Amino acid sequence: MSGYFCVASKEDCVFDLFYGADFHSHLGTRRAGMAVYSQENGFDRAIHNIENAPFRTKFTDESTQMHGEMGIASISDFEPQPILVSSKHGSYAIATVGMVNNMAELAEDIQKNNAHFFIMRNGIVNQTELIAALINQKDNFIEGIKYAQDVIDGSISMLVLTPKGIYLARDKNGRTPIAVGKKEGSFCASFESFAYLNLGYHDLRELAPGEIAVLTADGVQTLYKPDANMKICTFLWVYYGYPSSSYEGVNVEKMRNRCGKCLAKCDEGKVNPDIVAGVPDSGIACAIGYANASGVEFSRPFIKYTPTWARSFMPTHQDKRNLIAKMKLIAVHDLIEGRKLLLIDDSIVRGTQLRETTEFLYESGAKEVHIRTGCPPILFGCKYLNFSRSSSEMDLITRKVITELEGKEPDRETLYQYVDPDGEKYKKMLEVIRQKLHFTTLAFLRLDDMLDSVGIDKDKLCTYCWDGRE
Repeated sequence: MSGYFCVASKEDCVFDLFYGADFHSHLGTRRAGMAVYSQENGFDRAIHNIENAPFRTKFTDESTQMHGEMGIASISDFEPQPILVSSKHGSYAIATVGMVNNMAELAEDIQKNNAHFFIMRNGIVNQTELIAALINQKDNFIEGIKYAQDVIDGSISMLVLTPKGIYLARDKNGRTPIAVGKKEGSFCASFESFAYLNLGYHDLRELAPGEIAVLTADGVQTLYKPDANMKICTFLWVYYGYPSSSYEGVNVEKMRNRCGKCLAKCDEGKVNPDIVAGVPDSGIACAIGYANASGVEFSRPFIKYTPTWARSFMPTHQDKRNLIAKMKLIAVHDLIEGRKLLLIDDSIVRGTQLRETTEFLYESGAKEVHIRTGCPPILFGCKYLNFSRSSSEMDLITRKVITELEGKEPDRETLYQYVDPDGEKYKKMLEVIRQKLHFTTLAFLRLDDMLDSVGIDKDKLCTYCWDGRE
């Protein structure tokens, strides 16, 4: 995933830009950047590797040395950004969030006109550079942004810093958010709505799907607003979003709490745990909701050690991530030994980390470990965000089990049969997962309960990774 933040101010904006960007550190782990514009000195930009240090540490110098009335910043799991571009539209900086599935085809079309792209270390084109090249195919920024969003297969939201203002463009289906904040003499825009609150801004509004607006120190003006259908990513509430964030007026913590209550209702009379616990951090709100609804004691049988392992995503190699995830969890043996635990996580993707956590609890003396998740089984790799870009769909524990049960890699129609929580294939899949990961019992939140927990029109929510529906 990636996050972004921008500010347009009548005074120097770098202080707000620095701290607003830092509040997006949970969304990216590899690269971060800041770009600013001042009427006196023009553009300035810095990009750093943040794999081994947080944003705050890497950009301490820039927080005092960079100056400008407008700026954009990005924290990313993949491409270095913002990038600074010189084009027929003049100079500008751009940052993007999303996923482009047809990058190779689009790049090839542009290269036919004797253009070129820089290749990143992993051998692919920088997604943000490609979006800039698409924008430059048209005569102005508005037409260029619309063109880029129309020709990509996937989703893109972006911030474009120009000498006249910052263009804000939300994905045409609103899969990722852009929230706008306001304070005296300054406006900002952000992926996470909470990121600007402690800086003195208050909520102004969220951009609509497909909306293009321009942000200046005097306000935000809509330039293009289509009558678009929203399909915001539901996984923002389940996992990506910080607890204090809200999307479309729905707070992340409250949504997860409601998911826990739904899990408790479905479990009524089926299990009798001694305590309920959440996998830190995104499973905790679900666990509190479950405990409050069921009357079972909420407890913390293990604690995440954060002073030196604060970055939950770091490092990027999966085996090392699993090892560090295990090292970060410190057992409270008095709350584990001889007890029946019901443990709630936000989701199960590959299953490796949760299996190790379960084994860790058994080694610490747990009598039983019942596992619940705050969303349904993930059966499909995301086409719209980079949640699963680094791995094949076949790395999903569900897909491995289904392939084993079917004796071959399943086609789409077969996969749909495993979506129904009341179907026999679904029940068999869960039982095999339970056995493989050594859980006492296993249950997932139902899709309809998860959507009810969000509480907005279900037609506005993207559920592709769970049911494969466009």
